[in-house]
Order: sequence, then C-alpha cells, then structure tokens
Amino acid sequence: MAPLRWAIVSAGTISHDFACAVSTLPATDHQLVAVGARGLENARKFAELHGIPRFYEGYEAIAKDPEVDVVYVGTVNNAHYEVSRMMLEAGKHVLCEKPLCVNRGQARALLDFARERGRFCMEAIWSRFFPSYIHLRERIGRGDLGRIERVEVQFGFPLTHVERVRMKSLGGGTVLDLGVYTIQVAMWAFQAEPVKIEAAGQLNDEGVDVGITATLHFPQGGVANIRTSAIDKLPNTAVIIGTKGSITLHDFWCPTELTDVDGTVRSYPLPTPKVECILQNSAGLRYEAEETRRRILAGELESPSVSHQDSLAIAGVQDAIRKQIGVEMPEDYIYKS
Repeated sequence: MAPLRWAIVSAGTISHDFACAVSTLPATDHQLVAVGARGLENARKFAELHGIPRFYEGYEAIAKDPEVDVVYVGTVNNAHYEVSRMMLEAGKHVLCEKPLCVNRGQARALLDFARERGRFCMEAIWSRFFPSYIHLRERIGRGDLGRIERVEVQFGFPLTHVERVRMKSLGGGTVLDLGVYTIQVAMWAFQAEPVKIEAAGQLNDEGVDVGITATLHFPQGGVANIRTSAIDKLPNTAVIIGTKGSITLHDFWCPTELTDVDGTVRSYPLPTPKVECILQNSAGLRYEAEETRRRILAGELESPSVSHQDSLAIAGVQDAIRKQIGVEMPEDYIYKS
C-alpha cells in the first residue's frame, strides 16, 4: 500500500509539532510532501527543517498539488473553515485542528460539504487517540468504574499574551482554545451530549473569555464540572468518577500517565521524533495521523472516535457557553446552528 501523502497548511508551532510527530511513523505509511505558509521564507525554512520536498507561499498551491492526498490544517481558529473547504473542494482529505470551526453552524456547513465531496474530514482532537483515553473507555465499557457520576476537569495556562487566545479577530478565547478539551473528555466519559449547561466567565477588553467555569448536566444525573483559564496554571487533570471508583488522566489533553481505578499509575511513553517538538507530548499527534490513514484506507469519511456528530455536539456546547457569558463572534451572525 502506498504511503499517505500529507501537506501541512501553516508553518506555526502546532504544524511544526505535527511534522515532528509524523516523523515517528513509518515512511512506508506516511510522507510529508508539501507545506504552505503565508510567507514563502517561512515555508522554505519549515520544509528544510522537516525534509519536505515542496513549499509554497499561500495555501492555494497546496489545493492544486496533485501529489497531496490529505491536508493537516494548523491555521488560526477563524481560518479553519475557509482553508478546510478549499482543500475539500480540491479533492483532498482534511485533518483540521480544533476547534473545527468557530461555531456549530459553520462546523455543520463544513462537514456537510466534506460528505458531499466524499472526503474524510476530522477535527484533530488528538487526546482521544492516546492509549490513556482508550484504556479509560475500555474500563468504562467493562463496568469497572460502575455508573459514571461526575467528571472534574480543569485546564489552564498563562496565555493572555498569545494572540490566538486573546484576540477576537482570530477566533480567540478559552472556550474555543481550551474548552474544547474539557468538553470532549466529559463527553468521552459519559458517551452522551449534555442536556443542560450552566456557565460563567471572565472577559478581556477584546470581548473574549480569559476564563470560564461551567457545569454540564448529562442524562441520568451525571455532571461535569469544567474550568478553563488563560491567566492561571491549573492542575490540568481530568478525574472520571463512577459508583465503583475513579480514573485520573494526568495532563489530560495529552496524557502519557493515568492513575487507574485500583490506584496503579500506568505510563505510555512516546517515541522521540527526529526534530524536537515545542509543546508538551506533541509526539502523540502521531496517533491522530495514524487514525486518519486508517479511515482513509478503509474508505470512511469520519472516525468513530471523533465523529462528525461529536464535533457538532462539542461546538454546540461551546456556543451555549459563549452565549451565556456574552462572547460573540462575527461568524455567529453568518452561520446559524
């Protein structure tokens, strides 16, 4: 079977780390063949560092490149829709960084278009492909935790200086940047969508949230308490609590360790990439790349681990939280849920 030929859109930090992660996978399965960035020099340097044969200024050339099978979209949040749609229209499969889009209406439009074009499209919620998440789901499925009653999850770093978080013009705010992780782990544990949402938040002078607290109520009485912060470093754990015990995911968005229901600490080491990653545990991006290959080879248009409905549900929760705390984006007036 020929390797899956990847192109990367944007040459920022997360794209760098994705390229590093792909380098840990067999070259017979995955190849990085092109990169596009807003500046040609940035694209050239990125290509040189990662051994990518072609580099382009802008993103249109990626869409026109006949040797690209799938595109990893690592742009700022509010460019996800436009760039992903461009690639889908050109016949490419898409793995798009989270949040998939700025709101649920926009996400629905993109996913409907992907299905119309017969192309795989997945929101890059890499967390769900870590062995820790798979182990958690297996435990829950076997009934080892009993009935899941509560999820406690906090996610925060000092990020108020980071443009993609603090600026409304880039689709900023912790609900979109960090909240997606807290929401998805709650849904992963309960295997359901929340039926009621209560939220409060703190906004900056740009009108985006720098911190939120929310309670998600699930069917049969389950509750998830979530907190995000761009001001404070938080514990960054997710504790899944059932009637028979609990599991804690450490560094829950990219966990290489968990404390199991019996108190055992389980570790899942990551391989060392050829070029050093910038962000924590980013070699784990390899798992979502491999899932993308697996589904494309099978002729599937989505992954059951991050299904289209999952992405729509997560976006719907984000919309509800933003509405309650008073954060509006330009896209909210264009794309209706």
